[in-house]
Amino acid sequence: MDPISAPDLPAGSTVADLVGWALARLGAGHCFGVVGSGNFHVTNALRTYGVPFTASRHEGGAAVMADAYARMSGQVALVSVHQGCGLTNAVTGIVEAAKSRTPMIVLAAETAPAAVRSNFAMDQPGLARSGGAVPDRVHSAASALTDVVRAFRTARNQRRTVVLNLPLDVQAQPAPPVDPTLLDVAPPQAVRPSGDAVVRLADLLERAERPVLVAGRGARGAGPELRLLAARAGALLATSAVAKGLFEGDPFDLGISGGFSSPTTADHIAGADLVVGVGCTLNMWTMRHGRLISRGTTVVQVDVEDEALGANRPIDLGVLGDAAETATAVTEELERRGTTRTGYRTDEVRARIAFGSRWRDVPFEDASTGERIDARTLTRTLDDLLPAERIVSIDSGNFMGYPSQYLSVPDENGFCFTQAFQSIGLGLGTAIGAALARPDRLPVLGTGDGGFLMAVAELETAVRLRLPLVVVVYDDAAYGAEVHHFGVDDDGPTGADMSTVTFPDVDVAAIARGFGAEGVVVRGVGDLEAVREWVTGDRDRPLVVDAKIANDGGAWWLQEAFRGH
Repeated sequence: MDPISAPDLPAGSTVADLVGWALARLGAGHCFGVVGSGNFHVTNALRTYGVPFTASRHEGGAAVMADAYARMSGQVALVSVHQGCGLTNAVTGIVEAAKSRTPMIVLAAETAPAAVRSNFAMDQPGLARSGGAVPDRVHSAASALTDVVRAFRTARNQRRTVVLNLPLDVQAQPAPPVDPTLLDVAPPQAVRPSGDAVVRLADLLERAERPVLVAGRGARGAGPELRLLAARAGALLATSAVAKGLFEGDPFDLGISGGFSSPTTADHIAGADLVVGVGCTLNMWTMRHGRLISRGTTVVQVDVEDEALGANRPIDLGVLGDAAETATAVTEELERRGTTRTGYRTDEVRARIAFGSRWRDVPFEDASTGERIDARTLTRTLDDLLPAERIVSIDSGNFMGYPSQYLSVPDENGFCFTQAFQSIGLGLGTAIGAALARPDRLPVLGTGDGGFLMAVAELETAVRLRLPLVVVVYDDAAYGAEVHHFGVDDDGPTGADMSTVTFPDVDVAAIARGFGAEGVVVRGVGDLEAVREWVTGDRDRPLVVDAKIANDGGAWWLQEAFRGH
């Protein structure tokens, strides 16, 4: 919402009213939550002053929805929870957001300090801190506005997840007169790289024959600047999974670097003599535990935080700077020198990328059986059926590489990848939050049967909101990652007891219909005609595709996920 559109705080307001009013004036984007006695008044205050509110069915779902909303909208999102158990229910989603540096504020009601025997009493700041979030508190009526502004500044300007505790006794106190000038919170300033770092990076690019720029979460707003730099330096482009779509349409875009990479993509990154990670931590997932960086390859990392430089692997040069500012400065330095390189951007490389960087273009032997469909065939067909203007969300599990790589997206704002904590069951909430952030695009979720059933209560939320959400359930009636990892090794079946991770077949489509969604069972390509009909229809409710997938023997990226675990 417009951060200056909320009216003045009226006389007779409480601190709870002040909190809602201040967050509206500061520009909070959307609030998600489950309302109980402790957060009833502050939630209604938010709504009164214009912050949209979505009631979830579980606090965990609310936290994940807010995380996705913040990622895809660029606004600070809010979560509203009851004291004690309301906060603990939301913890997994809060940790995911905290690890992802999502600008989000959790408004957590808190028992009064004197209520030492309350059922809800607990160390809420300690809980937040243990999950990587920033604990804060509205300490008193006199400090309330300053406390809220501090939490907002931390969330937005430092890209942190803040748990703002709201003691019940303080919430009920009369709000004092407020100073509106305290709401003038300046946005963060971009970190400019030093002149020396710019010259050193330009030197490396000038000498490199096969440079590759790998952009991560911190570079999602720097696509145009990085394209210009890569074109002048003769560099290929790639992204971490989180930034998928950033370079969509560029003929020298390799796609995702890491465990999801196609053989063509992996070969070109491993063949680089210079790898520049921009807003990318170059971690074990993005670099396949270092195997995508060949011996003798020069490694550069660009980041806005000094502590991130070299945190995951040795680097030859660390550049402290904003992704866009750094890319522009280095491009200008190369222009000043009159340097334009062909480098890795040859016609041969362009052709190899065009015909082999996407997994859907890699030939495969269809493993469909008639009773179960090959996940590659399923996802490639869905990619053709679903509108191109989409926003794809991904749950965690054995299946996740298929929707991540076989479903195309129009740009970096078309892909929401919440995998920092690697928990299954976050997908449905992610898809709902992303859908509300980008109502102009068709929301699509890729999830496993385990993750879907874990979060199924939020399907009612999607139905209630009348979201045109496509939920693709890769249903193998198992926790497939564990089945493939522990059930088979290089010598064949291990003989391990798999009964703890396999389940009877469930009619997921029937469950979906029970929630008011449409549901269809897919065992072969012909069954996907129901998806085509839904796409061309009213799209006034979610569609759940219960895809009975064939055994893939362990997804191609699975060995990366378990390596070293």
